[in-house]
Amino acid sequence: MSQAFIASPLGTLEIIGDTHGISRVTFIDEKIPQSEKIPEALTTAVSQLQEYFKGNRTHFNLKLNPQGTDFQKRVWEALGQIPFGKTTSYLQMAKNLGDPKVIRAAASANGKNPIAIIIPCHRVIGSDQSMTGYAGGIWRKKWLLEHESPVKQQSLF
Repeated sequence: MSQAFIASPLGTLEIIGDTHGISRVTFIDEKIPQSEKIPEALTTAVSQLQEYFKGNRTHFNLKLNPQGTDFQKRVWEALGQIPFGKTTSYLQMAKNLGDPKVIRAAASANGKNPIAIIIPCHRVIGSDQSMTGYAGGIWRKKWLLEHESPVKQQSLF
């Protein structure tokens, strides 16, 4: 497995993967220097994440290799279907999985998503439009949703 640390507007990101794909993208809260040399297996992921943060990418085209149960992988695959700039609710996600009764299990799998941003778990909100939990912190979820919003807030001055 290869590892890289990159700076982002949301703090340091740790990226882990190999020739089988990206297996983790996580927020690191402590100060870690950015990797000077990016391993070859991670260069495309690093490049696409940087483009995303600059506002030049709305879709990731990467080989992913998240580790989890079959159900978790189904949820993570469903998360990947939520379009850039859109949100869905936990209830709607459960319905899309075929059973509204799996809402708690789907929410749990969502919270265990090992590949932040690329598998867009930040696009899932409460049925009442509330900002619900996010492993990276609600402030990061809010930033990501505002970053992806088709309506940009303009400064008056």
